[in-house]
Amino acid sequence: MGKQKKNKFFQMSASADKKTADIFIYGEITKYAWEEYGEHSATTFKNELDALGDDIETINLFVNSPGGSVFEGITIHNMLKRHKARVIAHVDALAASIASVIIMAADEIRMPSNSMLMIHNPWTFAIGNAAELRKQADDLDRIGNSSKQSYLQKAGDKITDGKLQELLDAETWLSANEAFEYGLCDIVEEANEMAASISDDLFAKYKNVPQHLRLVVNNSQNKISEEEMKRRQKIAETAKANSDYVNTILEGLIS
Repeated sequence: MGKQKKNKFFQMSASADKKTADIFIYGEITKYAWEEYGEHSATTFKNELDALGDDIETINLFVNSPGGSVFEGITIHNMLKRHKARVIAHVDALAASIASVIIMAADEIRMPSNSMLMIHNPWTFAIGNAAELRKQADDLDRIGNSSKQSYLQKAGDKITDGKLQELLDAETWLSANEAFEYGLCDIVEEANEMAASISDDLFAKYKNVPQHLRLVVNNSQNKISEEEMKRRQKIAETAKANSDYVNTILEGLIS
């Protein structure tokens, strides 16, 4: 029996009248749609986007992602940018790294007040001689400039090239209000109950992760589901009933 494919990091669905579509990008953006030798992410994304139909007028893009593959993210950004529908991005908890670039394709970006946007310069692992390493550095500069243009195009005159570069160099974690101030968010909404789909392993990639975000994720991961709580309560009630029954028998024997 072959290995079972893991779920994609994105899901799409259209409304009954085919006028509105929801796209969810949750988790790490990987090179393949499925983690174990599945179809290429960009190809699958395009196929599913096309399958939504030509009547789609509004796309709600829900994002909760620590980032991932730069080129996959840029490709997804460009697909959404070209789409004729109005794209409204919702940062459910976190749009970090290349995920923050993807949402710049939206006509409108909405962030709950307790969500975050993280921007930084691209990085990679490199091996080779001096010439090869210099080429890697030049490639990273070109990739970084491409992402920077996406931010600048969205922000307009609310941020300068120099200030943006300063934020990128520092790996900056922006609150919703800060993102709004810099033109990287259009609407700040009421706080929601965040359930970030990220882990300590992914946090290890970044230097300046806010401590309160780590706590949110830990609390989310440690939260007991309602079904599990009901199951535990039932076990406790059964155990108490058994204990009461045993005590009744013992009391009868003693008397």
